Amino acid sequence: MKKENKLVNKIKHLLTRANAPKWLHHFGPKTYEFKQHIFALLLKEVCRFSFRRVSNILNALGFETPSYSALCKIRKRIPISVWNSLLKLTSGMNNFRIAIDGTGYSLSSPSSYYLQRIDRKKPVKRFVKLSALFSLDSRKFTALRIRARPRHDIKDTNYLLKQNGSIKKLFGDSAYDAESLHEYCFHKRIQTIIKPRKNVKRGLFRKKQMKKYSEKEYHRRSIIESGFSSLKRKYGTLVLSKSLVAQRAEIYCKAIAYNLSLI
Repeated sequence: MKKENKLVNKIKHLLTRANAPKWLHHFGPKTYEFKQHIFALLLKEVCRFSFRRVSNILNALGFETPSYSALCKIRKRIPISVWNSLLKLTSGMNNFRIAIDGTGYSLSSPSSYYLQRIDRKKPVKRFVKLSALFSLDSRKFTALRIRARPRHDIKDTNYLLKQNGSIKKLFGDSAYDAESLHEYCFHKRIQTIIKPRKNVKRGLFRKKQMKKYSEKEYHRRSIIESGFSSLKRKYGTLVLSKSLVAQRAEIYCKAIAYNLSLI
């Protein structure tokens, strides 16, 4: 109970700072507050419960909790702006050195027995793509971008960088060595520490940014790999949701719970 109370206090303080509404909707019966929904959704990812199980356990412990069907529906109605606000508050403010990278979350795939029975030799190659900004100072996630299908890493850089206005240095692997990204960071006064690709045309802004490139400093980028590994070891390597909106809510809950665990 002590750990649950700590998590409850953290969520209450977080929602107060985020100026989150007391009720998620303006109409309908106002039975459960927004903090009760968020608490149940975060606890579901922390303990890897199902909706039915987390609702039953919280009710048994004395917490007033919505039904499992209400929790399943409400996560699809939470706007992306609320998720971004909660993630920013848990990551802190002074995040100057940021690493960018992408990873994948597996979907609930069929068993090996089923694949053998239908005579399929290769597994289903489909996963949810996650691109993220990770602070090398606080070791927390500062921005996320979720896609239902794989896309190139460079596609999500502009969206992610707009979510964080305090970046001084951006670390990335060779997949992010694009002239457009170097130009964007140059105008925003962000120093890029991105490993250069070989046998590519050197643009004007790439040359300017490469003047301060340090191979020794670049290897700090691998900290984001440790962050992805820790996130998946704590909260699982797959998503159980089917729609993109539900998958986005599930992954945001994992990242917010990860940041809260470091506070």
